[in-house]
Amino acid sequence: MASFWNRKKDNTDRPDETSQERDENENAPTPHQEPTERTSLLPRDNRQEYLSPDDPAVSPYNLWSVRAVRGLSLFALAVSFVWWTFLLVSVFVSPPLMHSRGSGFFEFAYTTLATAYLVLGLLFFAVPSKAMTILGIVLSILLLVDMIIIVAVPPIRFEEGWVGIASVVWAAVISIYQIIQNRAVTWGKREEEERLTGREETRRTLGEWVVVLFETIVLAIMTIAALLFTATLILRARDLSLEAPGHRYSVHGDTYQVHLACVGNRTENSNEPTVLLEGDWGPVEHNLQPFIDDAYRQGAINRYCYWDRPGLGWSDNAPSPHSAGMSADVLSEALALAEESGPWVVVSAGVGSLYSRLFASRRLLEVVGIFLIDPLHESYLKDIGNPGRGFMLWLRGVISPLGLDRLVGAIVRGRAREDRVVGRSAYQSGKFIKAKLQENLVAVTMTAAEVQSARHIQMGQTPLVVVSSGQEMRKDPEWAKRQEDLSTITNNLLSWDVVRDAPHEVWAVGEGRQVLEKRLREIMQESQARRSD
Repeated sequence: MASFWNRKKDNTDRPDETSQERDENENAPTPHQEPTERTSLLPRDNRQEYLSPDDPAVSPYNLWSVRAVRGLSLFALAVSFVWWTFLLVSVFVSPPLMHSRGSGFFEFAYTTLATAYLVLGLLFFAVPSKAMTILGIVLSILLLVDMIIIVAVPPIRFEEGWVGIASVVWAAVISIYQIIQNRAVTWGKREEEERLTGREETRRTLGEWVVVLFETIVLAIMTIAALLFTATLILRARDLSLEAPGHRYSVHGDTYQVHLACVGNRTENSNEPTVLLEGDWGPVEHNLQPFIDDAYRQGAINRYCYWDRPGLGWSDNAPSPHSAGMSADVLSEALALAEESGPWVVVSAGVGSLYSRLFASRRLLEVVGIFLIDPLHESYLKDIGNPGRGFMLWLRGVISPLGLDRLVGAIVRGRAREDRVVGRSAYQSGKFIKAKLQENLVAVTMTAAEVQSARHIQMGQTPLVVVSSGQEMRKDPEWAKRQEDLSTITNNLLSWDVVRDAPHEVWAVGEGRQVLEKRLREIMQESQARRSD
């Protein structure tokens, strides 16, 4: 024992021994001490030896603080994955209190980004790099800007709700935490290299360079995605500033709002019906409403109302699932809130005809006329509900927060906010995509059953007009048969016209507009006469 201490004293007193060597000798375990975290890998005899930099024992995992950071990352990943799963499910079935008035794809995108960032950090936990720190700082700044936009812009905050706010805050917190994690591992790696190898290791192996390159590329992609999120949010804030004609009404227990507008003054003559529009696949303002507005200005009708189905135009998205019958009920609620009681002549086109037929079957005493323009037959619901179409809609929804098509349209093509809200670019929005996905999910189940029931209870003597596209009928003989079948949904068919050269949007050609306006006048007169009898 005495010789051991004498050797230690002699080593300490050597004039050529550096202070670092003396510190490391002092850290070496004595025969009377248990090895600690910092001394367990050092030699236990009197000789000072360093490990090779490539030795597996040279690892930041040796430090409890680094292991604690990794454990916290694993916990954060578990929380993020659970939240990501809930958001994924909520697109298809809205859990209680988790409905988003917006598309739901933005919060899903932010949570996906946070989850992917955590996975990346854990996969390459022991290989930190300056590139990750720099890109992490840029990503954090972008996510903080997104958080400010969502919280500070009332319409976006209203649409996203607490779910969207929580998701973007979580993504921002994770991005900041990843910077801290990267710095902590870098410190731990340096500490262990200096302790076990005598110096900080500056070289990297080929495998480490490959890892650094891979994680830099992935993080750069995430940063670009966050930049696109920011640009899309700015564009979205611009679009939401567009004022809607009419009013937005809170429906379905104040869960969301729908847009309803009426044009023309009410008259004292309660027998005079009001036209109620139901658009085709897109916002009614872009397809059918301009034609009806022209008819109104020319005196063919005295008053009309139109609305945006949930997810279209100025209306919020509804909770999932959402069927055509639910839309009909929501329209009834909005009309009641607006103190609009009809009587109604429902005018619709394409897939909107299914919605108007359901409304008519549920308001038998108020609907005094049905006008169908190249309507979609319920047998085609199988095409709307095609699983492949549903998957593509979901995929479009997932990437919609990037806003690639909308940004290109705004920057390169000069598309205005009217185009994006109710115009030709409306189909690019996440709200629109979710509405179509909801339509797809229940087309062959709930909606098909609702339309079948509507056909059974439709009032037999309600005046009916059908105007069909000649182009569509020549293109598809099955379409022609189904148009004929739709002319029998009531027992009072006023007319069934086939406009030979008209496309699906019959009002898009002069001949079609003339036929439509003529038939519209006739059904209005017939409906008013029946009310007077």
